[in-house]
Amino acid sequence: MKKTIGKTFNSIINQSSHDFEYVVVDGGSTDATLDLVKEFERSKKFKGIFKYISEADQGIYDAINKGIKLSTGSYIGLLNSDDWYEENVIEVISKNISIESDVDIFYGYIRLVKDGREYMVRRNNYDFIMEGIGLIQHPTCFIRKRAYEDVGSYDISYRVCADQDMMLRMYKSNKTYKPVDCVITNFSMGGISYSYDSSLEVLRFKLAHGIISKVEYINRYLYHKLKKIIMG
Repeated sequence: MKKTIGKTFNSIINQSSHDFEYVVVDGGSTDATLDLVKEFERSKKFKGIFKYISEADQGIYDAINKGIKLSTGSYIGLLNSDDWYEENVIEVISKNISIESDVDIFYGYIRLVKDGREYMVRRNNYDFIMEGIGLIQHPTCFIRKRAYEDVGSYDISYRVCADQDMMLRMYKSNKTYKPVDCVITNFSMGGISYSYDSSLEVLRFKLAHGIISKVEYINRYLYHKLKKIIMG
C-alpha cells in the first residue's frame, strides 16, 4: 500500500474543487502507510475535511463498509490505494449533482493502466447490467449515501464480486443513474481481481441474481473443477 498510495493522495490534493470529505480506511498497515496518511493530514494543500481509521478488517469490502459508515457526505466515491482520480472529478460530479440531484448513481469512464501505460479506456452501459456482461465500472461510481442506506452494505462473503453484487442490488431497487462523459478513475491492473481465480465466485454471484439457472450453474461448476484437475 505504501508504494502506491502517494499517487492516490496526490490525485485528491490536486482536485480543482475541495468541497468534499476524504475518509481513509487502513487495514492496520505495519509499513509506513500511516506515516504517509498523517503527512497527508498535515498537508496545507488539502482544503477538504479529512479523517482516517487504522484497524484490522475482513478484506476490502469490510473496509469499504466502514468508510461508508464514517462518511457524512450525500454522495460517496470509492478510491483504492493503487488507483487515482482525474484532477477535475470532484468538480465534474458536483456540477452533475447540482443539475440532477435526484440521481442515485453517477458513473463514467475508467482508464486501465498497465505497467505505467494506458491499456484501455472503457465505460459499460448500466442498461445491460442484468445480462451479467454490462456491469458498470464500480471505481468510477459516486453513489448517494441514502441509496447505500436503503440497499445495505457490501457482502463481505465475496472477495471480488461484492461490487457487482451491489450494483445489481441497486438496479433491482430501482436506483436512478446517469453516465458522465469523462474519465473518472485511473485503475492499476494487477490487483486482487487479476490475481485471484474468481470463476466460482462469479458463478455464485450470477446464480444468486438469477443471471444463470441452477442447471447452468452446476454444469459450469463441474466444468471448472474438471478443467482445474486436467491442468493440474
